[in-house]
Amino acid sequence: MSAFVSSVLSFLDDAVDRTVIGGFDRIGYTLRQPLWNPADTTVDLSGQVCLITGANGGLGFAMAKALAQRGATVIMGCRSRERGEAARQELLKYSPQRQVFLELLDVGVMPSVQAFAARFKGRWPRLDLLIHNAGALLNKRRETADGIETTLATHVLGPYLLTYLLKPQFEAGARVIFVASGGMYLASLHPEDLQFKNRHYHGATAYAEAKRGQVTLTQLWAKAFADDGILVNAMHPGWVDTPGIQDALPGFRLLTKPILRKPEQGADTAVWLASKPDLTISGEFFCDRRPRPVYRLGRGQNSPAEIRDWWRQLGELSGLPQPFPLEPSEAAIPVAGAHGSNG
Repeated sequence: MSAFVSSVLSFLDDAVDRTVIGGFDRIGYTLRQPLWNPADTTVDLSGQVCLITGANGGLGFAMAKALAQRGATVIMGCRSRERGEAARQELLKYSPQRQVFLELLDVGVMPSVQAFAARFKGRWPRLDLLIHNAGALLNKRRETADGIETTLATHVLGPYLLTYLLKPQFEAGARVIFVASGGMYLASLHPEDLQFKNRHYHGATAYAEAKRGQVTLTQLWAKAFADDGILVNAMHPGWVDTPGIQDALPGFRLLTKPILRKPEQGADTAVWLASKPDLTISGEFFCDRRPRPVYRLGRGQNSPAEIRDWWRQLGELSGLPQPFPLEPSEAAIPVAGAHGSNG
């Protein structure tokens, strides 16, 4: 590709990114793909142990398939044994060493997360990649068996607790990836009412706040794990035609189906973050293999005090001992910076 063509494509990439919507569909993906280096993902992941939550369908299955094809040992964390086993049998077709395993995990239920982590430590001496993919977009407010609002529990508390419990399994060079969403641009953290007990519940709002929480976790974990050489990043898959979209947002899907991404396209950036041999970036929010702003139009920002309160509540709700050993310092509190404005 000539330097001129590359420059034009980069300009168009920035342009569609600033429109927010234009960069999330299949058109944005197609526009950006020529800029990518195939060597970043043409790699052998043999010997790498990868855990993906919600891996039995949609984006999670596409990620698991791509990593299995590259020789990784793939561990599927799924709620349903039946659906998980069916997906595992399909994934075995793509794994050269047939290294695909199913583990039962309901990431929204803290005792399930704790039990899973205990089993995992007894079976696997190390973990090279953790992808937090499991999610829920609900029409009505629900609570888990723990009595915690389901969207918060599934997207934020469960991943928070699982990351903390599996931290001893990570070695230098390990990677943690959150599958977030551009919906976070419309939301900020609400530590005064995390669970919508005193606010009107709207599923899309709860989802957007949870995704904002995931990106905030990404920034905090990245700081906390930096000295251990562990990379923590979040990614936005774009608008993907998944069963979740079909069930939760049928009207949106009807209007946008011609431009929705395929699961493999939505999974690409997560696979890239997992595979790129020389990746050194941590604490960023990616879409289509590039860091993107974490705040737009002056929305979504919280004060340091609000973030500390939010972090404290995560420790309490997830059942970790107090005082929580990774209390965020002022230096770790996310603030608007190089990727914190409109880009």
